[in-house]
Amino acid sequence: MLFTALLSLSWAQEEVIIPADAAVEGTLLKVDDIAPSWALMYAPAKFEFLKNWSIERDQRLRRFKTQPDRHVVVMSFFATWCKPCMKELPLLENLYRKYGSEEIKFFLIDITEATRNSPGFEDSPKSGPFLADKGITIQVLNDNRGVVKEKYGVATLPRLFVIDKYQTIRLIKQGFHEGEDFEGELSQIFEELLAEANEG
Repeated sequence: MLFTALLSLSWAQEEVIIPADAAVEGTLLKVDDIAPSWALMYAPAKFEFLKNWSIERDQRLRRFKTQPDRHVVVMSFFATWCKPCMKELPLLENLYRKYGSEEIKFFLIDITEATRNSPGFEDSPKSGPFLADKGITIQVLNDNRGVVKEKYGVATLPRLFVIDKYQTIRLIKQGFHEGEDFEGELSQIFEELLAEANEG
């Protein structure tokens, strides 16, 4: 018991609050909830959809004829002004490279533009060149109006969701915890979800 308490104290959680005028008051999602559907732009007039990769049981994927395989989906909400996010992203990039050939889709959900009009955030760097300079190659989806942020109840950053192949939330991570085995924890859940899918 004492060891657990000390261990939790040694993992200093780092997170930042989204500015008040861009924050959300809404749904508080939890593990085992169905993940809200979304469509987000990644390039002018080009969109990615959750339902391209994960959908509830007994339903077909959005593009089932050309993309019939369900995937685990990893979504990490971030902004370029979020310092704890910059600690998490390189670890997430390592996992992206490790699991690149598996049925796991990684997405970074960028809310930088959704917060740009908040005082002090007007000069935040654009995510494309900023992440490229840091060696981050995970696909970025732009939540420019904060719609998906609101659907997922994201009020602090970073916030990470792991969604299984049947659109069920299996893990939610809030903040960055210094000293924890981030890659080990996520690798374990990825392996479990991939094994479940193979059994089913």
